[in-house]
Amino acid sequence: MRNWLLPEFVEDVLPEEARAIEAYRARLLELFRVYGYELVMPPMLEYIESLLTGTGHDLDLRTFKLIDQLSGRTMGLRADMTPQVARIDAHLLNRQGVARLCYCGSVLHTRPRGLTATREPLQIGAEIYGHAGIESDIEIQELLRAALAACGMPDVRLDVGHVGVFRAVARRGGVAAELESELLDALVAKDRAGLAALSAGLEPATRAALRLLPELFGGVEVLERAAAELPPHPEIVAALADLGRLVRENGVAMSIDLADLRGYYYHSGVVFAAYCRGLSSAVALGGRYDEVGKAFGRARPATGFSLDLRELARVATGPARRGAVLAPHGDDSALREAIASLRGQGEVVVVELPGHAAHRAELGCDRRLVQRGRKWEVEKM
Repeated sequence: MRNWLLPEFVEDVLPEEARAIEAYRARLLELFRVYGYELVMPPMLEYIESLLTGTGHDLDLRTFKLIDQLSGRTMGLRADMTPQVARIDAHLLNRQGVARLCYCGSVLHTRPRGLTATREPLQIGAEIYGHAGIESDIEIQELLRAALAACGMPDVRLDVGHVGVFRAVARRGGVAAELESELLDALVAKDRAGLAALSAGLEPATRAALRLLPELFGGVEVLERAAAELPPHPEIVAALADLGRLVRENGVAMSIDLADLRGYYYHSGVVFAAYCRGLSSAVALGGRYDEVGKAFGRARPATGFSLDLRELARVATGPARRGAVLAPHGDDSALREAIASLRGQGEVVVVELPGHAAHRAELGCDRRLVQRGRKWEVEKM
């Protein structure tokens, strides 16, 4: 076996991509900062119970596990940073009011999310803790749109749903937990035949509501149909009201999908995915997850989003790159001062080491420092 080969779906990040990733990381963290979001940095690994608490074990199969040599307990390499940030909010910050937190770091997956996905995404995201109203969902979606626009992706469409609709239908209809899980799989797969077969034994109103959910996809008219044809349970009425307000106040193109139940055992309310023109897969995912803080022993409503910076760097309009300045090697004090001055202005200055003139093209320089009299000046190459 060649010792330079990496595991499947794990890859190095080379200079050009790394430059774009770092530019986006800095740009987004600065954007989050001016919106009032504070940066936190959770550890790469924790005891497995903490990593999976409150996630409904959605992350269990995607989490690498190992034995801690100090304690003998099972630890996990994080597959998602959100549960960690929820733990920080619940137990370390211990604030009573609203907390706005953001994060950025690598996560590891045992399996890739898709055929072209990496198993080591660079996750960046923002979360609001301590506010249960739809206003925080609106703010977090506004921040997501601003983040994508800052990365050259202004034409964003949001697909939104609400896990409370299916949850209310299932639980008000007395659906057993095992059947609820099977119905969930059928809805996520848009398997109408399977859904019909699974719901055949349920009472008529519940059966009709479940079979209707895959059809509730489209524009704002979906909410009108849902209000007219779904059971008038208070939870469903409240969920549809929240979605209606999102549509009215977001000011961007939105689609409604009441069968979008990604992260069903993790999310508790509004869920959403962001799509950009020309891309078939979502560039960001988010939603409300009020139960996570409760699982850590301190009930704190929460909403947020995350995206993969590595994936973003592949699809977004890359930040413009300015060429570097090539400087000769030497101990001239005026030359050293000129190099220091340029670097202080943010210019990239590459000093050409002796014997490598033949490889200048690899340095990415489009200008050079030349001496004119006693001064060093920059000129085009």
